[in-house]
Amino acid sequence: MEKFHIILAEAVAKLRKETSREFTMLMKHGTMSIEYYSPKKIDRQTPHKQDEIYIIASGSGTFVGDEESVQFNSGDVLFVPAGIEHHFENFTDDFATWVIFYGKEGGEK
Repeated sequence: MEKFHIILAEAVAKLRKETSREFTMLMKHGTMSIEYYSPKKIDRQTPHKQDEIYIIASGSGTFVGDEESVQFNSGDVLFVPAGIEHHFENFTDDFATWVIFYGKEGGEK
């Protein structure tokens, strides 16, 4: 059976082992994948080929997506359609988020 349960401490530990990266892949099934993302100081993301959902694990800041910005806090959920410019800014040092990618390239309509 594939892994179906991941705890936050596991994600943090796995990312710390991959010291040169800001994200780590935790689970994959079909088109869906779950990553843990924790950038330091600057978010250098580029648009993604799939739709994505962010679930903020810790921290706070500003999320900018499609030229609109919102304040976010731990526990918040953000949705980004495939291909949309987006990034996090002015985030706290403890900022980290679960990232769920899903669906076909180009996103679902």
